[in-house]
Amino acid sequence: MASVAWTDSSVEIAGTKLHVSRGGSGPTLLVLHHDIGTLDRLPFYDALAGSFDVLLPHHPGWGRSERPQWLRNPRDIAAMHQWLLTTLGVREVSLVGLGFGGWIGAEMASLAPTAFRRLVLVGAMGIKPPEGDIADQAIVSYIDYPKAGFHDPAAFERVYGNVSTDQLEAWDIAREMCFRTAWKPYMYSQGLPHLLGGVQAPALVVWGDDDRIVPRSAADAYVRALPSARLEIVPACGHLVDMEKPDELARLVISFLTAN
Repeated sequence: MASVAWTDSSVEIAGTKLHVSRGGSGPTLLVLHHDIGTLDRLPFYDALAGSFDVLLPHHPGWGRSERPQWLRNPRDIAAMHQWLLTTLGVREVSLVGLGFGGWIGAEMASLAPTAFRRLVLVGAMGIKPPEGDIADQAIVSYIDYPKAGFHDPAAFERVYGNVSTDQLEAWDIAREMCFRTAWKPYMYSQGLPHLLGGVQAPALVVWGDDDRIVPRSAADAYVRALPSARLEIVPACGHLVDMEKPDELARLVISFLTAN
């Protein structure tokens, strides 16, 4: 999908300039990135842009988006992204949330239960796992945390190669934003599982079978909390499914979003 043309823009939301990449054509699809931020171009994004008008904002405080000094909660990020969709004037939007972005997407759906056509949550944080704990990035290095997101170390090398100083700095900033917005309790909401029952959108929950960041029990909890959800497990895959198995995840997402 090298022919996909992406455009970058800045949209002011709540007094903060959010960076937005946009590519492809078709029904609108909002993609929300991981807690470690995102690379500018990933094969997964290009695959989706072959079927959808993909919106990829950088969360406020991450990447090329400005940092609001008042920001303290993922639900605030959800409200800002909802505002972004309103400003862009898009309708009939589906949503793909990756990891931390899955938590934000779930918050968006709970805030506006009829707003989204379909919802895909991939390794989503946001719910306290009934068994096990979400991995604490504070106790490992900036590079070891992303590495833990892959089942196959070769996949990390394929995506990131020789990690640059700029990338390490981006991970450092992303970590600081995680602690600023999701520290106590760490990476989950007490209220979210109780608020998902009103969500009208059909949901697909996707998990890598070797997710060492968010335990599989959280996937089952999401399926129970959402009124219309099913689970897909990706074999030989870690937390960062979009980077480790981009083609397989794209097939699952496109099939689910285009089904009648």
